[in-house]
Amino acid sequence: MTDLQQLKNIKLDYEDNIAIVQLNQENSKVNTLSRKMMNEFVPVFNHLKKDDNIKGIIVISAKPGSFIAGADINMFESVKSRDELYQMSRNGQEIMNQIEQSSKPIIAAIAGSCLGGGFEVALACHYRIGMNDKRTGFGVPEVKLGLLPGAGGTQRLLKNLSLSDALDLILTGKEIKAKKAKAMGLVDILVEPIRSDVQDMEEQNIEYLRSIAIRKVKEIVVQKPTKRKFGLMENIKSIIMLNSYVRNYILSQAQAKVMSQTQGLYPAPLKILDVIQQTLENGSKVGLNAEAEAFADLAITNESKALISLFHGRTECKKNKYGKPEREIKTIAIIGADEIGAGIAHVSIDKDFQVILYDTTSSALYHGQSQIIKSYQNYIKRNRITSTEYSRILSNLNCQTTFDNLEKCDIIIESVFEDLKLKQNILNELEQYIPEHCIFASNTYILSIHQIAANSRRPHKVIGMHYFSPVDKVELLEIIRAKQTSDNTICTAVSVGLKQGKIIIVVNDSPGFYTTRLLIFSFIEIFYLLQEGLLPNDIDKATKKFGFHIGLAILLDDFGIDMITYIVCHLKNIFGERLVNSSVIELLQIFVKNNLLGKKSGQGLYIYSNDGNKKINPKCKELLRNSLTQTKDIPKIETIQWRISLRILNEAARCLEENVISSPTDGDIGAVFGFGFPPMKGGPFRFMDTYGTSNIVDLMNNYQLEYGDRFAPTQLLIDMAKENKKFYP
Repeated sequence: MTDLQQLKNIKLDYEDNIAIVQLNQENSKVNTLSRKMMNEFVPVFNHLKKDDNIKGIIVISAKPGSFIAGADINMFESVKSRDELYQMSRNGQEIMNQIEQSSKPIIAAIAGSCLGGGFEVALACHYRIGMNDKRTGFGVPEVKLGLLPGAGGTQRLLKNLSLSDALDLILTGKEIKAKKAKAMGLVDILVEPIRSDVQDMEEQNIEYLRSIAIRKVKEIVVQKPTKRKFGLMENIKSIIMLNSYVRNYILSQAQAKVMSQTQGLYPAPLKILDVIQQTLENGSKVGLNAEAEAFADLAITNESKALISLFHGRTECKKNKYGKPEREIKTIAIIGADEIGAGIAHVSIDKDFQVILYDTTSSALYHGQSQIIKSYQNYIKRNRITSTEYSRILSNLNCQTTFDNLEKCDIIIESVFEDLKLKQNILNELEQYIPEHCIFASNTYILSIHQIAANSRRPHKVIGMHYFSPVDKVELLEIIRAKQTSDNTICTAVSVGLKQGKIIIVVNDSPGFYTTRLLIFSFIEIFYLLQEGLLPNDIDKATKKFGFHIGLAILLDDFGIDMITYIVCHLKNIFGERLVNSSVIELLQIFVKNNLLGKKSGQGLYIYSNDGNKKINPKCKELLRNSLTQTKDIPKIETIQWRISLRILNEAARCLEENVISSPTDGDIGAVFGFGFPPMKGGPFRFMDTYGTSNIVDLMNNYQLEYGDRFAPTQLLIDMAKENKKFYP
């Protein structure tokens, strides 16, 4: 029994005959259901349950922005056996059952994230009060970690929602805001914050939420709880769900959607559907056991381990490992109002940066500004921001065709075409206007930062910041440091990127950096395959079955065949035939000459129509027919998958070997978030660990014999295979 006087993660308060259990996890920004938390929570709850003086209980958080963010992932990662995982789930279910079955009313007063195990705690409580602010959200994101809710969450969501709504939440792992949760019946009362626009009011908001919860629990104690009355539509839904034909139809539709979206490569969604079917057919007792069995099965899969590894990597890349900049960054100037430049402005103005968006022409500037305005107007329509917030955010943007006010800038982010001379000239010109402390960052994906800074008066303040399109949706930011880049320049760029909401990898200046290099090597292998008689849809089918979210032939067209040709010509002198041979370069140049540039020109490997449909481009077929290599049979799906992925794996390992990237974690995050390497494989390095480096090297050797030296394994992989080493501990 925990000494209630020695609690470190929970504060126990009383008001009259009401107990307030205030969660405040030690040395953490958020509350989680860690071992230490549960070792206090369970004894506290048991004590309150037995205390006859206590008539009602409130569970609330002392941490602004976090009710309970979920279970502590490290807790079940440390468990070694399936049986222990099963028992862990059963123990969690029992705790939630005790909360639900308590004779004393228990209210969850929720402000901030209420996710995963935290949402399961709230669902087990008798009454839920939610703060109606931006930071309060509800969801069960376990599926994103290759798991399912393991403490009765599947059962209680089925009990509280229609089958379709429950499936939507559990299968997608999406987060819903308080207002939507109230509309769905998951929250009983919404509390409007005293002030939603001032950060230092959060503690007062928590006190206000607490006072309302106390008032409500006292009402329930006096009135005695009554069973929730269901409306007409809810009763109709309930009757429909008793019909096995309707249930099975909804489940079969959900399964078809899962298979279409995941190719069956993620075990968790299919297990979730199985648990729900068992529950609907046999009741909650069977359902709870099925949930625990499924949780234990999923937690030991390679897919879950890979997704959890990505979760840890993403968390690591959201931290500032480089220290605090010497100066606070207040004003950013973005040079170039194209899609990327406008996107950088978009993710900056709502973070309270003052932003100057510059372009040489009014028309380009108008286009970029319109892109930003349209995006934020959509946010209003989707209730993500208010009209007042919209006006405040847009007031941070100043669009101009002159270099006025650049003397106020703390950082310049240049986003113009990938032309070395152009970027050098812009830097040289801007150095006449910007203050001494100002940093110059080039949004480049191929050009050397050292060369861009070659004529600079202060090369130590020049750095690369490679944003990905669309900037407001792709989380990754690849920061490129040259040898002369100062530590303060690096930590300033990192600080800006983190404030913009990015996950960050820092790479060393080298040809192609990291993400572009991997992407180009995969694209080149696609052209080799096309020369052997494959069609673009063969490539797409194989790569989607491997786990890419979209087919790589489609991604190739999106990227642009002209851009690929430009980059390949730039890198050919450096990497030689390890990258590409002359026949593929000739083929690329023929595509460009015939205006088969990809989606931007309406045709590439595919022809794109205005209604969004596509079909294989007959002109592409004709061009490929003239360059076919007839020496080999047409590759099968597995061969296609390995040929493309081995090029990626080998180049990723070479980047680590050459110190382009500093760790396997950065390599995995860059590949998954930068160009969509299959998440369920965890990234190139996690995948090589799972498959075995010796097996990977054997495959590379076999493919080298059949297809040439471009598949020769890098020395790092050869050495690791000999010693049976892994990239991760």
